[in-house]
Amino acid sequence: MRNIFFKVPLRFNICFILKDFVLITPPFTQLNTPYPGTVYLKGFFNTINISCFQADLGLEVILDIFSKNGLQDIFDNAKTYANSNEISENATRIISLEKKYIDTIEVVIAFLQGKNQTVARLINQGRFLPEASRFQTISDLEYAFGLMGNQDKAKYLATLYLEDLSDLIQECVDPDFGFSRYAERLGRSANSFDELYLSLQQNNSFITNLTIKRLENIVKQQQPKIVGFSVPFPGNLFSAFACAKYIKQNYPDVKIALGGGFANTELRSVSDKRVFEFFDFISLDDGEITNELILNYVTGKSTSLKRTFILESEKVVYKNDATQPDYKMAACGTPDYSDLLLDQYISVIEVTNPMHSLWSDGRWNKLTMAHGCYWGKCTFCDISLDYIKVYEPIAAKILVDRVEQLIAETGERGFHFVDEAAPPALMREFALEILKRDLVITWWTNIRFEKSFTKDLCLLLKASGCIAVSGGLEVASDRLLDLIKKGVSVTQVAKVTHDLTQAGIMVHAYLMYGYPTQTNQETIDSLEMVRQLFELGIVQSGFWHQFALTAHSPIGINPEEFGVLPEYKEITFANNDIDFKDKTQINHAKFSFGLKKALFNYMHGQCFDFDLQEWFDFKIPKTKVDPDYIYNAIQDKEQDFKLSLNKKILWIGLPITYTNQTVHKKGRVFENIELNIHGVDIYEQVSLDRLQGEWFLSVLNSQKTISLSALKADFEAQNFEDDFEIFWFSKAIQKIKKTELLLVI
Repeated sequence: MRNIFFKVPLRFNICFILKDFVLITPPFTQLNTPYPGTVYLKGFFNTINISCFQADLGLEVILDIFSKNGLQDIFDNAKTYANSNEISENATRIISLEKKYIDTIEVVIAFLQGKNQTVARLINQGRFLPEASRFQTISDLEYAFGLMGNQDKAKYLATLYLEDLSDLIQECVDPDFGFSRYAERLGRSANSFDELYLSLQQNNSFITNLTIKRLENIVKQQQPKIVGFSVPFPGNLFSAFACAKYIKQNYPDVKIALGGGFANTELRSVSDKRVFEFFDFISLDDGEITNELILNYVTGKSTSLKRTFILESEKVVYKNDATQPDYKMAACGTPDYSDLLLDQYISVIEVTNPMHSLWSDGRWNKLTMAHGCYWGKCTFCDISLDYIKVYEPIAAKILVDRVEQLIAETGERGFHFVDEAAPPALMREFALEILKRDLVITWWTNIRFEKSFTKDLCLLLKASGCIAVSGGLEVASDRLLDLIKKGVSVTQVAKVTHDLTQAGIMVHAYLMYGYPTQTNQETIDSLEMVRQLFELGIVQSGFWHQFALTAHSPIGINPEEFGVLPEYKEITFANNDIDFKDKTQINHAKFSFGLKKALFNYMHGQCFDFDLQEWFDFKIPKTKVDPDYIYNAIQDKEQDFKLSLNKKILWIGLPITYTNQTVHKKGRVFENIELNIHGVDIYEQVSLDRLQGEWFLSVLNSQKTISLSALKADFEAQNFEDDFEIFWFSKAIQKIKKTELLLVI
């Protein structure tokens, strides 16, 4: 790595505070919102009086780079590099536009932070932002952003501007730089610690120096007993080690702990003692009890640890002798976002797709409905690990209490529930509690496309503020879905995505190719299923990824049962992804470009009439999927006149007004009531027999849920002339059911 000097202003004055913990998310994870690891842990620490400070070094370093002073350092170093190395035409162009970049950088960053929104018009009109190679990929922006609007178009252009600068940094300053990762290659499948250890012996890179400068100020100010690093991904790993190295060299009395998603999945069999030149503790799985015990260990209150690696007598030892159980979710407290620079996160739009923008655009408060996965059977998933295996939902009332606390703390009403798969029953109770409290929030989450997501449940979720869901369609083949033990079929996925879309909830589908025993025919048939889903508009976004064999999945544990030949390596550091050969000997990777190119076009609503062969430069089999397969799957069947008495009726609309009517017909007089149903985008008038109508109106206006069986019993107690079934399936009631009357289980 290059040894580069830099200048960077400090952004705060130093005053010394004694903390038990400093929690750090090292560079880089997300630009638009904090990763929740430290936020969750700080919320828990509040409940047991452990003092704590947290920081997102990724955001802070990005803000240092993309400032006038930081960018000047970038250009100075890039020009020095260019003086002795051949650089690309693109880098040459960016360097020639140095003044334009430095003059515009702080305006652009402020705009992406939600400030100076009028700058959007200046950006969109052109000739304001300097443009390099990223802008050459622009197609029809009016088409792409017709639905997304003026602000989103400007965010997209500003994102291209930042990506051009990123290209310059990677080529001329620091090849490991990335907006959501740093030196990721060193953390991916690093079975040995050798390469990472060697890199840590080199001179600090430009990015690492910036990171250390920020870290130094935090440690001086907070004076912690322990610095804990939350490392969710391989792209955070190198920076965590570099920071730990600095602390060891300069603050030898401060203990250092490592945890987070990377440790939980990759470091379960670490044995290289050199790792502990940097960290004193590596803890696995839920961090609440493990970190509490680490603090007790450091302060001499206890000698017991839970699920924690330490170095003893020059050997790596796994300590799990503590008897204390893990904390229940209800006892873990509300996530705490204090200390973080919430008003300085940067919203970007990397692709012209409204669903994808959820990951990178806007500040989302992170919460979890349930620990683990209620399904826990998928054969490709790490279901042997506690973060998936141990399923524990939280009560809807506690969850909504936390929602209200976070709104008060952060001022934000957007929530991303980061569940493995949010449970439908809990989603329903959560939605009901949101409506009961008249809360206005926006939320999205990950689900399984299972039959519990009925049309009416989808409408209820939408009414509570749900705007989007993501879920695994995976291989889009019933044979392979059965092998995966996904518990869904393609037809079922089509029905659920149709009902979600009809309710106004966007749908993102995770797609997989290369699953063991998958044939070429099945890959092409899966693409045809996906084509139909997008053509019918019932899935709006998707992403293909190639199957990866992981050590903690059922396939990884018993590969021979799935036709997989693993290629094991000696493990002394990270252990998750396993190289393997599929007994079919099919080269699944060759499908990658074609699948992704087809999907890109489908997401933009085009090329549905292309023959599938056009996406590939090699011969593929003809699809065997009926061209109307998905269309036929989502057609409404004839009305079912069987009463589902276990369901509950729920009126989610405004109170209904009415007028009395007297109707004369064929010499007879009928006393009716006309219901006037007003909604935000509907108005209906429904006429009913007066006695039956007044009774039913009293039920709806009570705003209470009542089972259909109880409603039937109450109807019959009124001694009306009609049978309940005749009343319930009448045209008038069916018309009301198409407004805001729901049936939920």
